Amino acid sequence: MRILLVEDERKVASFVRRGLEAERYTVDVASDGEAGLARALAEPYDLVILDVMLPGRDGLGVLRALRAAQRQVPVLLLTARASVEERVHGLDEGADDYLTKPFDFAELVARVRALLRRGGSTAPPTLRLADLVLDPTTRAVTRAGRRIELTAREHALLELFLRNPGRVLSRALIAQRVWGTSFDTLTNVIDVYVNYLRRKIDADFEPKLLHTVRGAGYVLKEPDP
Repeated sequence: MRILLVEDERKVASFVRRGLEAERYTVDVASDGEAGLARALAEPYDLVILDVMLPGRDGLGVLRALRAAQRQVPVLLLTARASVEERVHGLDEGADDYLTKPFDFAELVARVRALLRRGGSTAPPTLRLADLVLDPTTRAVTRAGRRIELTAREHALLELFLRNPGRVLSRALIAQRVWGTSFDTLTNVIDVYVNYLRRKIDADFEPKLLHTVRGAGYVLKEPDP
C-alpha cells in the first residue's frame, strides 16, 4: 500500500514515516501543500495523510483541489486544532477521518488500517516487467516464479522502478521518492542500495533488467532486441 504524507514539520514527518514503513507501508513525503497536491494528482496512492497547517496551499485547499479533480483517495487530516467546528469543517470538505495532534502512533496506525480497508475494495494492479513481478497488496516479489526477499527500502526502490519501466531515474529523483530527502547527502547510499537490489533481482537471472546509465542514473527495462 502506498501512502502520501504531507507534513511540513520535519520531526513529525520523519517519525510518522519511519513508523509506517515499519508497518510495511510504502511512504512518500511532501513538505508543503503545492508539492503534496502535485504528487497526489500525478501518482496512485492508497491513502493521503494531510496536515491542515501547511506553507503555501493549506491542507484544506489541497483537499478541495483533490476532490474537485474527482480523486477519491481516502484522506486523513492531521491538525493541532481540536474544536468540533474545525473537525466538522474538514469532514465537510471531503476528508475521510480526522486526527488531532499530538496523537498516539498506535491510534494513527489503527485509523490508517481502517481507511485502507474502507478504500481497498479494488486491488491495486500487479507490477510486472518480463518475469519480475511485484504484488502491491501482498508485497510479494518474484522472478521466474522464485520468491525474492527484500528489505522495506529495497522494496520501495523496486516499486519505483516498476512504476517507471524504461525511464531513466536520476539519483536526485530516487532520493526524493524513496528517501524523501535531498540528493546531495545520499549519492553513495543510493548506489549501494541499487547494487543490493541488482544482486537480488538480476544476479541469478537472465536477461538483466536493472541497468546503469552513465552520468544519468538507472533504468529498469528489458534489453533491446
